[in-house]
Amino acid sequence: MTEPTLRRVTPDAIARLVRQPVDPAALAVAQAIVERVRSGGIEAAIAEGTRLGDLAAGGKVHYSPADCRDALEGLPRVQQDLLTRTAHRIRSFAEAQRAALGNVTLPVPGGSAGHEAVAVESAGCYAPGGRFPLPSSVLMTAITARAAGVTTVWVASPRPSPVTLAAAAVAGADGLIALGGAQAIALLAFGGGPVPACDVITGPGNAFVTAAKFLVSAHVGIDMLAGPSELVVVADSSADPTVVAMDLLAQAEHDPDAVPVLVSFDAEMANRVERAVATALQNLPTAATAGAALANGYSVVVGSPDEAAAVCNMLAPEHLQLSLARPETLRPLLHHYGALFLGTGACEVLGDYGIGPNHVLPTGGAARHSGGLSVFDFLRIRTWLQIDDVAAADDVLADAEALADLEGLAAHAGAARCRRR
Repeated sequence: MTEPTLRRVTPDAIARLVRQPVDPAALAVAQAIVERVRSGGIEAAIAEGTRLGDLAAGGKVHYSPADCRDALEGLPRVQQDLLTRTAHRIRSFAEAQRAALGNVTLPVPGGSAGHEAVAVESAGCYAPGGRFPLPSSVLMTAITARAAGVTTVWVASPRPSPVTLAAAAVAGADGLIALGGAQAIALLAFGGGPVPACDVITGPGNAFVTAAKFLVSAHVGIDMLAGPSELVVVADSSADPTVVAMDLLAQAEHDPDAVPVLVSFDAEMANRVERAVATALQNLPTAATAGAALANGYSVVVGSPDEAAAVCNMLAPEHLQLSLARPETLRPLLHHYGALFLGTGACEVLGDYGIGPNHVLPTGGAARHSGGLSVFDFLRIRTWLQIDDVAAADDVLADAEALADLEGLAAHAGAARCRRR
């Protein structure tokens, strides 16, 4: 009999297993790289990329829009069409999000006030490319930026494959820089060579990318801390153990640091899923990566929906999949997750590969305060005030004067008083 590959833990152990969004060891490494690139520009970024294996010595660093279009045209038609269809789904969802946030105008005494939602001018979009090319991340980030109205969009991805370059063309990127890791994030943040200093940096990555985004967040906007992948599957006896096993392995094969977790309502179901994971792993081409990630994962047997929800809420996972006969019964109890997948048909892989919602999601418990990437990450809310009738504003000017006196700010009080009639 195949032995289970997920360790079994109890619900009361979950608090000790919650990961930190930023790994301290990665932070120390990333800090040195970020500072070198900040002071040395693109030459320093290239040197780091060469040292860390992103680039061969003298290798091509900058890919223009024409380079990306050539890559797209060089793909088989079936792959071109695949990228185009996926881009359309992502763009449709992002445009619907953008339409949900409009400008506001509100009457106030003597005039009006409001806000306008305005896109940032430039965005840097990171797409991992270490073990596997991830053109889907290029589409998810760059298309969303364009849907928000960003005028300048750059992509960074190490060792870009033709399909990654093609995705940049489909997304309408202004260029791609063939660098990864902390050096790519620093270059997008501070600029260098053809790459502008971007206003916002988005995209998933490994622990060093996440650490670098944390470090540059004092200078630029970031979407979230999106590190190694996480998936929690909550399964009851109606779920197919083989299907659940493949869902867990789909996340495990992303990265040796990924975290696959099973939450089950009975021990026998957990045993069946764990054995199915072990069986599937034997013939999986990505078994080396997935097997390493399984060591980070675990299974939890819970006694009630409340206990299942408590486990999930404590983990605040990137992906939360409810492989349940009636997922709607558990949903109201769940408060913290990056993306929720309801029912056995709503597999997480559909989220990864562009059914609509974005796959760039918070990890390490950051879902307690952050959501997934959306057009809102590329927008600024700018407020405005116009007073046309100062006499009609006398009451609020009087209140402003009184509050300024209360705080001891004499010039504030004077600025309000001198406008009163």
